[in-house]
Amino acid sequence: MTKSPARHGDTVAAPHGDNVARAVATIVFTVMALSLGDAFIKLFSTDFVLWQIFVLRSLIALPVLALIISVRNRAAGLSLSRFLPRHPGWVALRSLMLTVMWVAYYAALPHIALSAAAAAYYTLPIFITLFAALFLGDRIGPRGAAAILLGFLGVLLVLRPDAGAFNLHALLPLAAAVLYALSMILTRSKCRQEDPLVLSLSLNVSFIAVGAIATLGSLFGPPGLAGSGDFLGGSWAAIGAAEAAALALLAASILIGSVGAAIAYQIGPPSTVASFDFAYVAFAGLWGLLFFGEFPDALGLLGIAMIVGGGILAVRR
Repeated sequence: MTKSPARHGDTVAAPHGDNVARAVATIVFTVMALSLGDAFIKLFSTDFVLWQIFVLRSLIALPVLALIISVRNRAAGLSLSRFLPRHPGWVALRSLMLTVMWVAYYAALPHIALSAAAAAYYTLPIFITLFAALFLGDRIGPRGAAAILLGFLGVLLVLRPDAGAFNLHALLPLAAAVLYALSMILTRSKCRQEDPLVLSLSLNVSFIAVGAIATLGSLFGPPGLAGSGDFLGGSWAAIGAAEAAALALLAASILIGSVGAAIAYQIGPPSTVASFDFAYVAFAGLWGLLFFGEFPDALGLLGIAMIVGGGILAVRR
């Protein structure tokens, strides 16, 4: 049974009890929404510039978050200071790392299959295992080493690097996994007591700031940065009814993703929640098949299975 949060002045303590069923349901719904949003990013990458998505999506999400926090604070009798993080420097660093992570992941989507990108990205538990040993003093052990080896072999099967024709975009989801793993370590060590809604608020502010700076750079920087039709450097698209609806869906996806994952890991054992977190790979494969006609071959499916197996082995150790 989940205990109610204890209130101490203007702070809310994290719940001490677990609700595994609710945590599992939350993370599955969260990764379904995130994977669908990422499929939309891939679908609309020829229409939108990434920075336009970052700015407009978060401009839609921020008022919703602010309203939720205001209603929650008013009901709990908390002050407006609850909009602010307890450790602004660490929260800002975490938000920036996650923003760059999404840049790396989204930049890969126009160039590689969604299922391959998802599989490469979900090497993140393996990187978490490595970084926890490096920065938190965790012991890897034989099972952790087996998970790392299994995941590495799975990545080779999915991406199949060819010295003669290797797609460098395939490395971007791996870079995203590294950044996310580092942000998870930072969350665990420095941002553990932060309000998940405030963390989401900070992340969306970071999206807007990075998107605005990149847009200004493409407009006033060297001519090569503003290539027409480039997902990273093209001109912003005109917004009609269809585009506004797409941005609203993307805003809903990032809201669910940024808040849902934090809640799931707060109310459920991390090893259990992380195991169901891998449902993202299955959803990404489903959207890739439905929207883009993508279906991995036998070796690709084997590689995805090895990555998922290695990740589950890593988190459950």
